Amino acid sequence: MPCKGCVIQDIVYEVSFDKCKQTALFDSIEDHLKRVLMLVNQEDQTFHVKEQGIKELYDFCVDHAVEMDSIRFRLDQTDWRPLSEVMQVVEMQWIDQVISDQQLTSHYQPIVTPDLEIYAYELLARFYHKDGRVIYPNEIFTAAKERGRLYALDRVCRLTAVRYAKHIAQKAFINFIPTSIYSPEFCLRSTINVAYDLGIDPHRLIFEVVESEKVEDMDHLKTILEYYHSRGFEYALDDVGEGYNTVEVLSFLRPNYMKLDIKYVQGVATDSDKQLIAAEFLEKALAVNSIPLAEGIETVEDFEWLKAKGYQLFQGYLFGKPSAVPQVEITI
Repeated sequence: MPCKGCVIQDIVYEVSFDKCKQTALFDSIEDHLKRVLMLVNQEDQTFHVKEQGIKELYDFCVDHAVEMDSIRFRLDQTDWRPLSEVMQVVEMQWIDQVISDQQLTSHYQPIVTPDLEIYAYELLARFYHKDGRVIYPNEIFTAAKERGRLYALDRVCRLTAVRYAKHIAQKAFINFIPTSIYSPEFCLRSTINVAYDLGIDPHRLIFEVVESEKVEDMDHLKTILEYYHSRGFEYALDDVGEGYNTVEVLSFLRPNYMKLDIKYVQGVATDSDKQLIAAEFLEKALAVNSIPLAEGIETVEDFEWLKAKGYQLFQGYLFGKPSAVPQVEITI
């Protein structure tokens, strides 16, 4: 079915009173919500209310000294929480405008070969308030999670990155969160259409699975990746060493690229434990015909060690930070 979470729709809060012992207030709350036209519907001891209605309900409960933790609420795609926390969600309404108005750009970070030639850029989202102030990633993703907007946020980031890929001749790595994809056919259609409309060669776009959200359903992930592959795009696995630690899983997913996580890269030149992990990672990547990429490189020593070991691509501040304008030359 279509991915309803990919677009910004009015939030409807589900509020349950089934654990509330102050039953005499229930009818009063129902009457009040109906009077202010904020009640969407009611099922037994559960109200479905509009966002303005949740404010009215919260204020009503405060004024009548209702035990807040006995009342629970949730949004679509989120867990039940005590009503005492509901205003945290309301106060993050600004994320809706950021997504709807596409208040973001993409910055380019180079990915280089052993000879320091620019092979690709990773396109990284940067968010801004209307007045130009930067919104930091931890703010944006916290707000998106609070309001159940991760699906819509992931979509607008993907679409923006594809548009920015038009301005480079090299390959572009574009992040996506696999748990934000209901169905590839519906959730990824707009992303694919934008690439085709801009005349971008599919082989230039590499969709990168990021593990900020742990992937538990490998079959679903494979369905997503096969959808990309069937349309000519490539894909990469990020943070390998955590969720994808067996050749069997990697063979099942068949990634075109595998990124060694930063925690195993920084200091690898002098850390024997990290060297062991980096060597095992390289062996697994080559075993499944995947291109090994080391990310987070900040020192020449780590770069030289990984290069000598046989890594094929490299990324990190040593070569360049994300920038609004693509870097055209690498010197270290």
